[in-house]
Amino acid sequence: MHYRSFHSAMVERFGCKVYKLSLDGGFGCPNRDGTIGSRGCSFCSRLGSGDFAAPADPDIRAQLEKAKARVAHKNPGGKYIAYFQSYTNTYAPPELLRQRFSAAIEPEDIVALDVATRPDCLGPEVLQVLSEMARRKPLWVELGLQTIHPETAKAIRRGYELPVFDEAVKNLHAIGAEVIVHQILGLPGETPEMMLETARYIAKSGADGVKFHLLHILDDADLYEDYLAGRVTALEKEEYFSILSRCLQVMPPQMVIHRLTGDGAKRHLVAPLWSADKKKVLNDMNRYFAAHQVQQGSDWRSSPE
Repeated sequence: MHYRSFHSAMVERFGCKVYKLSLDGGFGCPNRDGTIGSRGCSFCSRLGSGDFAAPADPDIRAQLEKAKARVAHKNPGGKYIAYFQSYTNTYAPPELLRQRFSAAIEPEDIVALDVATRPDCLGPEVLQVLSEMARRKPLWVELGLQTIHPETAKAIRRGYELPVFDEAVKNLHAIGAEVIVHQILGLPGETPEMMLETARYIAKSGADGVKFHLLHILDDADLYEDYLAGRVTALEKEEYFSILSRCLQVMPPQMVIHRLTGDGAKRHLVAPLWSADKKKVLNDMNRYFAAHQVQQGSDWRSSPE
């Protein structure tokens, strides 16, 4: 085993295969409604990373059932995770969050709640709601860090400073939540060494899991204009595997690797086109790991450098 995969960690934890059911809570984003910005992060699709979520429906239970029906043939009698994916899923009145999260974790076959959000949308009242959920079922909170480099964060319009992320991790752990951090490899202007610096930071942040994403150029994201103008290029496959391998090797051995590459909606994907065949990408990636003897944690150092 080259890395501690999501699948193996779930079987170890819950005793069976576990599928995520992507939900749309109908929430907004402060980086889109004018609070912080109006156009979102430059790489983000119009659906706010929710291209695979169930269509927005205030009846969360109905969304769950539809999502289960889509994967029932893959997961007969299995367990599920309720995953609030689209936009910023703590950016709403606390009572609305409490209502929708509670509805999502009520079914017996839902073993955990997964909430994707921004580190700057975790005020005291929101943390109180999340704390209540964490006492009922395992709670994961996903934070879109993407990079630790200020110049890149500004260029992609992330909208918050690094200390905000650090504070969010601390506060989430204090209420019993597990933290999953997102990193994008291939952001404009970043060298492989810069990407590795972000990975090292995540490794030592106290995070419980990580999601690595390949930068996708989507025709409904602002980054598309930069791509057309030649200001942004997409990583080649071997290049991505090489950078990803180095990032995996600095992760602590116990950290769960939730994702090794993101999914770009094929109807909007412009580049890199090699990423469209996910099964082939994962097979090629595993062959690369084996050929180069890649092992999660082989370069991990728990003490400060």
